[in-house]
Amino acid sequence: MSDLATENRLIPSDTPGISLHLRRKRRTGIAAFGAERTLLLMHGATLPAESLYDVPVGEGAFMDVLAEAGFDVWALNVRGFGGSTRPAGMDGAPDAAPPQVSTAEAVRDLATAVDHIRAAQDLLQLTLIGMSWGGTVTGTYSATHPTNVAKLVLIAPQWLSDGPPRIDPGGPVPAYRRFDVHAFRNRWLEGVPTERQEEILPSAWFAAWAEIILASDPASKDGIIRAPAGVIQDVRDYWSVGRPFYEPEAITAPVLLLHGEWDLDVPLPRMSALFQRLTGARYRRWIEIGEATHMMVMERNRWQILSEILLFLRTLPR
Repeated sequence: MSDLATENRLIPSDTPGISLHLRRKRRTGIAAFGAERTLLLMHGATLPAESLYDVPVGEGAFMDVLAEAGFDVWALNVRGFGGSTRPAGMDGAPDAAPPQVSTAEAVRDLATAVDHIRAAQDLLQLTLIGMSWGGTVTGTYSATHPTNVAKLVLIAPQWLSDGPPRIDPGGPVPAYRRFDVHAFRNRWLEGVPTERQEEILPSAWFAAWAEIILASDPASKDGIIRAPAGVIQDVRDYWSVGRPFYEPEAITAPVLLLHGEWDLDVPLPRMSALFQRLTGARYRRWIEIGEATHMMVMERNRWQILSEILLFLRTLPR
């Protein structure tokens, strides 16, 4: 294994008092990476970046595998997640404030991180990777800042639904959700044949994931962490009423779309509908991963995701 350098830094957001956490991994023997080998990873609506991309299981953490392959890998936590500042509305009871951390705020935080990395590394562009809600955040940024994005990878991204998606429990939208980490395993593996569940998500992998995600929230207690609920309000205002948050046609960077066969949160028809609208991309590719759920970046078959991402990143346009 090559020597990997790990760095954590806090950068100021565009809001006074709010700092953003960036984690970076890279091989120490590489002096410069360039736009297509500089990656910024964006998390989903509930789980911080480290619980998706930096859990050391199997062949290594997601970030480690990409860094070993010669990429400069950064992961962002937007406000309200992981090591980033939580808005004041997340400090009280869930019903004591309006929904916290909207998608628009997350896009602004991503823009801040992109600008920071571009300036620090003297780059015109970099490559974005977003999962689930992170696909909305990176997709929106790519559509509105096309000259800053070299390539875009979307892993099971949000898209228009024909009703309330699984993430929306109904009822009034609180400031934040109380997420039961250990109870999540059953929801995670819903739809996976019972006899295959341990194979797809080994108990030891889940335990490593749970330890990291519980450590991500300083106020975690009894296996519960806080997750901002602004995304639920956005689901109701946009995705559940046939109103896209961004226009996929405006994305000009090459796009790789990845989706799992057993994904109940983002069913297959949504991926087909999104792929058909990515008409402005320089080129586009859709890969369906068999025997994988919405959380496939933390499952046994994630090697396929990493292989496809590496192939896409190394592909030069004709």
